Amino acid sequence: MIKKNLLVNGISRTLIAPPDASLANVLREQLGLTGTKIGCGQAQCGCCNVILNNKLVRSCVTKMSKIPDNAAVITVEGVGTPENLHPVQLAWITHGGAQCGFCSPGFVVSTTALLAENPNPTREDVRDWFQKHRNACRCTGYKQLVDAVMDAAKVMRGEMKAEELMFKMPEDGKIWGGKYPRPSAVAKVTGTLEYGADLGLKLPPETLCCALVQAQVSHGEIKSIDTSEAEKMPGVVKVVTHKDIKGKNRITGLITFPTNKGDGWDRPILCDEKVFQFGDAIAIVCAATQSQAKAAAEKVKVNMEELPAYMSAPAAMAEDAMEIHPGTPNIYYIQKIAKGKDTKPIFEKADVVVEDDFYVGRQPHMPMEPDVGFAYLNDDGKLCIHSKSIALNLHKAMIAPGLGVEPENLIMVQNPTGGTFGYKFSPTMEALVGAACLATGRPVFLNYNYFQQMTYTGKRSPFFVNMRYAADKDGKLLAMETDWSVDHGPYSEFGDLLTLRGAQFMGAGYDIPNILGEGRTVCTNHAWGSAFRSYGSPQSEFASEVLMDELAEKLGVDPFELRYKNVYREGATTPTGQKPEVLSLPEMLDILRPKYKAALEKAKKNSDGKVKRGVGISIGIYGCGLDGPDGSQVRVELNQDNTITVFNTWEDHGQGADMGTLGTAHEALRPMGVSPDRIRLELNDTGNAPDSGPSGGSRQQVVTGRAIQAACELLMGAMRKSDGTYRSYDEMKAENISVSYDGKWTAPATACDENAQGSPFAVYMYGVFMAEVAVELATGKTSVEKMTLVADIGKVNNRLVTDGQLYGGIAQGIGLALTEDFEDLKKHSTLMGAGFPYAKQVTDDIELIYVETPRPEGPFGAAGAGELPLSSPHAAIINGINNACGVRITRLPALPEKVLAGLKAK
Repeated sequence: MIKKNLLVNGISRTLIAPPDASLANVLREQLGLTGTKIGCGQAQCGCCNVILNNKLVRSCVTKMSKIPDNAAVITVEGVGTPENLHPVQLAWITHGGAQCGFCSPGFVVSTTALLAENPNPTREDVRDWFQKHRNACRCTGYKQLVDAVMDAAKVMRGEMKAEELMFKMPEDGKIWGGKYPRPSAVAKVTGTLEYGADLGLKLPPETLCCALVQAQVSHGEIKSIDTSEAEKMPGVVKVVTHKDIKGKNRITGLITFPTNKGDGWDRPILCDEKVFQFGDAIAIVCAATQSQAKAAAEKVKVNMEELPAYMSAPAAMAEDAMEIHPGTPNIYYIQKIAKGKDTKPIFEKADVVVEDDFYVGRQPHMPMEPDVGFAYLNDDGKLCIHSKSIALNLHKAMIAPGLGVEPENLIMVQNPTGGTFGYKFSPTMEALVGAACLATGRPVFLNYNYFQQMTYTGKRSPFFVNMRYAADKDGKLLAMETDWSVDHGPYSEFGDLLTLRGAQFMGAGYDIPNILGEGRTVCTNHAWGSAFRSYGSPQSEFASEVLMDELAEKLGVDPFELRYKNVYREGATTPTGQKPEVLSLPEMLDILRPKYKAALEKAKKNSDGKVKRGVGISIGIYGCGLDGPDGSQVRVELNQDNTITVFNTWEDHGQGADMGTLGTAHEALRPMGVSPDRIRLELNDTGNAPDSGPSGGSRQQVVTGRAIQAACELLMGAMRKSDGTYRSYDEMKAENISVSYDGKWTAPATACDENAQGSPFAVYMYGVFMAEVAVELATGKTSVEKMTLVADIGKVNNRLVTDGQLYGGIAQGIGLALTEDFEDLKKHSTLMGAGFPYAKQVTDDIELIYVETPRPEGPFGAAGAGELPLSSPHAAIINGINNACGVRITRLPALPEKVLAGLKAK
């Protein structure tokens, strides 16, 4: 141990700590300054940034032994407080810089250090600073963060008053469609919002820390598990194995379709007979401290016979491949699509046919907060699990039988969550902490490191696609044929549904009268396939959007005008035969056309012998819902102080569930003149909120939004007097009128039939993307210089939230197009190794144009927002590369060596 005297946020502190302890852990665990977050733990994310002796450092790798005595440390708590916000924090709120908010304290501290060094930075100075100091954000796309820094600097230079940054309530009191800050913003920018690891530090003293014993191979048969040595290690209370689990020891994948050849019970909670992917959990060590648990986990001996590992769909589909799950074929689900007439004679007679093969890979989610959760038994004997779940009630159904717990005795709670982007649609640790709690009878806490986050959580499922179009000589699409294989990893959960997405979104946006195709879900030994933003459409629309450019090239026409000719108009139907609910795509393209022509001219003018510039276009479509009659429930209550509480499980993975709920409820309650601060939110606890369904499929704003509207209308109806005024709480009670109302809504949609024909979604989102790219001819390196998105997401609830969603989705699309991958388990297991896009990899020039076509079924005309921006921006970028230098990339990501190989091949 060493003794250090530090001046922390102006207060003298004497600390006794191990010399190899990180400053981040000492600040968090010994001083309770949990505003400093630990994300990657590898100095690659900047969430842990603090100022040490006037220098910005990443505290997760700053050892106590290296810190000078009497050093001055400034954390986010020393920058500003909720009662006294620093201009940087105020600007962050005003510009919507805090989405999930996990990285916000690190950015706030980083910006504070920047402005102390350079009070008048340019936008490039800011981006360079964030790049240099590895400030990573997965939510925002960085643009609004730079906006915030520029305004904060103005305030600090005296060129702007702080009051000018503050939100001003409109005279009519309406916040719908405006920029009202999300309710959690202040807590996020001041570091006072407590995420899972922060809450873990405040659990009772008897809480046990968990460490996993995990598979080090991708496929193997377990011969024995010896825990005897581990159980003798200091601090160990129990080593939990499959033998300790009272239920089925399986997580059910909730099979969607009866034609699925599996039964859904293929994923062990703790592996008993086999391991199916690298990182599979075999045992859980429960000990008094984290270090004791990890040390003991190293002592568990697992005797394993390694089996052949099938790390891609083609490998698992080979004739000689063994069944990964004995008794279930590796190809366990077939999805067909058949629309219109027989396509064979159409292709034989068509003037033009184009065909190509495409691959969109295993994109990692890379949230800033690694997976974390805890569990305990409450006073009623119910098992309570707190996690990052974005599907609380769904997860309850998926894990309860495996744990041997009745669903009514299981309570699921979502902690404030530092981003998921969909991976938490799958239970990742919920069953593990549940099993450990039940086996020990004590509270338990589990926090993944970033290697575990990368290797043992789900990824986007790769699609291998063959597609062809038939068109007449004028470019009118006549038919499409598709064949796709989905590499869904070893576990079947939602794999059939994902494969259906291929049928729903290949060719989406275009009136294609005749379609024939077949897709299949394939079991492999690579990372399991989990939901990822825009679930299924980035793979599907990449193929159809790049092939549209190939068709334009073959026809000798402009790819923009080819799209304009074929997009949905009156009489058109979607790939599933559904009539589009709105027909805004021609208007959207008309808006973009002059910008497109100007961009082409600019690209041509600014190209030379070293750098070629080009422009790419794509159409993006996504549905809002979980297929068919998707429903939601919400409760609203009038409180004794005449405030109103909204209860729901609109789970928040950074997209803004708090603001979505508040904005929708406020608009519904506006006839009563209720101000936003009189609306309380009770979110994401199945113990006190009704089932609003999961936060996936861009469904919540539509489906739960309608349920909120319904509940609020019921409450207002009960409160309304005959003279048009409204009763108070006391008046309601005096007249024996209920003060609590449940709102329910079910989407008027129908599930698809065996040929993928139906009306699966009542509401869709529409986008047109334009990418302006530059390609270095000597290296093949591509950079995106500008992105434009014309978006129709219906009437906008909150512009800060929707802008943030669109910026962030585009940034992830840039990563998907150019750098991101999770193929190599070692090479791709860190943020930098997996191609995470930092500030300088994401363009600062992103233009958003809204076309707000009211949706007939959306609350106050709204559609969803979160998944549209990642539907096809990557296709626009790839089309831009071809426009720039004539190289067509069909397998993502478009790494420099791929583009360079294409240039050399020319």
